[in-house]
Amino acid sequence: MAKLSLSDLNESDLKGKRVFMRVDFNVPLDADRVITSDNRIKAAIPSIKYIIEKGGRLILASHLGRPKGEKKPEFSLDVCAKKLSELIGKDVKFVNDCVGDEVKNAVDAMKDGGILLLENLRFYKQEEKNDADFSKQLAANADIYVNDAFGTAHRAHASTEGMTKFVKKSAAGFLMEKELKFLGEMLENPKKPFIAILGGAKVSDKIMVIENLLSKVDGLIIGGGMAYTFLKAKGREIGDSLCEKDKINTAKEIMKTALDKNVAIYLPIDHIVAKTPKSGEDFMTALKSAEYKEVLRDSIDDGWEGVDIGKNTIDKFRNIISKSKTIFWNGPMGVFEVEQFSKGTLEVGKALAESGAVTVVGGGDSASAIKKLKLSDKMTHVSTGGGASMEFVEGKELPGVAALTNK
Repeated sequence: MAKLSLSDLNESDLKGKRVFMRVDFNVPLDADRVITSDNRIKAAIPSIKYIIEKGGRLILASHLGRPKGEKKPEFSLDVCAKKLSELIGKDVKFVNDCVGDEVKNAVDAMKDGGILLLENLRFYKQEEKNDADFSKQLAANADIYVNDAFGTAHRAHASTEGMTKFVKKSAAGFLMEKELKFLGEMLENPKKPFIAILGGAKVSDKIMVIENLLSKVDGLIIGGGMAYTFLKAKGREIGDSLCEKDKINTAKEIMKTALDKNVAIYLPIDHIVAKTPKSGEDFMTALKSAEYKEVLRDSIDDGWEGVDIGKNTIDKFRNIISKSKTIFWNGPMGVFEVEQFSKGTLEVGKALAESGAVTVVGGGDSASAIKKLKLSDKMTHVSTGGGASMEFVEGKELPGVAALTNK
């Protein structure tokens, strides 16, 4: 990696230094403010331990939820300080602000190897606005900056981009380094054949991803709601299935480009379909009790909509996956949230686990499926950043990465 990494910094660089590390502690909470998944906190622990074991004075900063620039107790990071303390067996101090005298005093009182977690960065509107003065205030408590929050690297905020201008050294944490390594190698030097599996609701969400991947992959599997726009573009009947009519021509252009580049596009050949919910009904609630059936063809009748891939499509996709050496997956194959329509997504996850290929999962619902199946450890890499990983795969420069010190 061309950027400075935490692994490039040794004890002489870190001991006694104030190390400000941006982490992603945006964890899910229940109504009683109990953390329901501590995966994001656990993901930062390797970097945390490395810094404190080298004698760094570690200042952690994150956002949580969407407080929109207001100090809202329900979005306080105090629960994350307690959870981190439990996970690493070491006292984690917490301060009720992220800038100002209270923070300065807490930082000044730190000893080598100590950990301090600041309050929610997004309690200040200046954070998301990448305000220069706010960035400078954050940087006032840092000798070294580390970014280990890949999930926010696509945002140019004060804590991800702005404050690096006021710190001499800015490095990638181990999690950030790992994300860039696997996603970068996948795009630049994949083992062939390389296929991408894309799902989810809308073609519009994935156009730039597809356009960038078409010059890199040997095949593209398309499932989920977005598949019906492509099937419509091929002249198939799709009933009442989700379709972006204004993207039908885009789908045609993508298929033509794929043909010109000798990239195979694989679409569903059969479906699980459900009776279309009546107007005014909540879609997800209605689907849970809707009549459904398997349709062993690639066309769908009026009054029905596609909600998952069928068994022949599963077999077809599994066969393609088994012959691949590098696989990128982002997006479910159906309405994954409803159990009876989750089989396609789950079977694709199983096929990846059994493939023996380099498997990179791009966060979001795909990562949720992998975790549900307890297959995370069977994947080469499961990304922690949905939006960031997709923008990286689109070929965009991520502000939080670009801001780091060059080697």
